[in-house]
Amino acid sequence: MEFVLKEEHGFSYIDEGEGEVLLLLHGLMGALSNWDGVINEFKSRYRVIIPILPVYDMPLISTGVKSLSKFVHKFIKFKKLSNITLLGNSLGGHVALVYLTTHPENIKALVLTGSSGLYENAFGGSFPRRESIDFVREKVQFTFYDPAIATDDLVQDVFQTINDRHKVIRLLAMAKSAIRHNMKKDLHKITIPVSLIWGRNDKITPPEVAVEFNELLPDSELHWIDKCGHAPMMEHPEEFNVLLKQFLTKLETKVNA
Repeated sequence: MEFVLKEEHGFSYIDEGEGEVLLLLHGLMGALSNWDGVINEFKSRYRVIIPILPVYDMPLISTGVKSLSKFVHKFIKFKKLSNITLLGNSLGGHVALVYLTTHPENIKALVLTGSSGLYENAFGGSFPRRESIDFVREKVQFTFYDPAIATDDLVQDVFQTINDRHKVIRLLAMAKSAIRHNMKKDLHKITIPVSLIWGRNDKITPPEVAVEFNELLPDSELHWIDKCGHAPMMEHPEEFNVLLKQFLTKLETKVNA
């Protein structure tokens, strides 16, 4: 389904539905469409917002997870959002964690799925060979349990990105920033409820990463999705939505108790 992309005050974002805010953050090479299943399922009860993170638009010297968290802060202030449930996949999860260490007052709960922040195996452990679309296809397939999820359109999008010199330099700078900015020592400060929804076959942020997040985050719960890679909301949207709905219901029950 196509959603309206709003352009306002230098921000590009999707804003669907009404109610409490679900703010969704995409990954390093993720697109807004990665969250289609979540928008369709939850827009009838929640206000679902997804900003485009300016991964390729920042000056090279400031390209990093901290700058993206500052961008998220500016967006939240501009939209006057509060009482937010924040969801992040891959790099988006990492940005959410950095944001929470500086601005916990705006966020009521957090959902991480395939989040970086502790360890990630970017590009399957190798530099992207730009000249080969077959190599790109192999690396996009590495993201998923089912290689069929890596459609020709998705492979072509990634191929074009890493053949754009401006973009690939920032892509690599962002990936290095994520590796440098390890969150292990800060996670104990994040005391809000956290749901970890993880693909049991994730090869980029493997299962042991989810287990470590669960051990280090004071109020977290861990849920597995079988036969699933790095982007559960894309690969198994219905199962992901069931787990997300259970978490949101639990939050509501706590508030009303």
